Amino acid sequence: MSLSKPIFNLLGSYLEQLFEHPLRTKAITSCVIASSANLVSQKLGGVKQVNTDSVLAYGLFGLIFTGPLSHFFYNWLDRITNDTRFKKLLMLLGERALFAPVITALSLYFISRFEYKSHDVALGNLITQYQSILRGNWKYLTLPVFINFNYVPPMLRVLFANIIGFCWMVVLSTKRRKAEQRRQQKEQDKSKSI
Repeated sequence: MSLSKPIFNLLGSYLEQLFEHPLRTKAITSCVIASSANLVSQKLGGVKQVNTDSVLAYGLFGLIFTGPLSHFFYNWLDRITNDTRFKKLLMLLGERALFAPVITALSLYFISRFEYKSHDVALGNLITQYQSILRGNWKYLTLPVFINFNYVPPMLRVLFANIIGFCWMVVLSTKRRKAEQRRQQKEQDKSKSI
């Protein structure tokens, strides 16, 4: 029982902050979850030394993009679908058709830029990985997004999306790291042949 009191206090504080400062709380939560997902991905990948640039890049992306964009987009979806008969279906379709493609493109480009990679490298990551990652997003995240819109209270939707996003970011981070390793290997092979 003694463990439950601190957990309930933490949850209460979080909900209070979410109610009083929703945008800031969602941005910080997204930052922490994205950084944690990248760190977990690196550990699962067996890296010997954590790439702190990557952890910070994911956190910065969550802080600047994921939290705020999710907050505003979900609020917008609630408003435009408020009186419709098929509200939940329209919200799901709107999220899958509008938000998922945009946030995928932004993540592929800006995370690379936040890792101090050049515009050309970031654009290359976007071009080479976008379609497969977006298809995976649609394939694996549509059911959790459906659950989010149908069963999660609006105030907690971004948090639930971030929890889903944690798993997805582990996958995304792993794919990006493998693509970066292949790119570096090609550059090494090219420099050896010259």
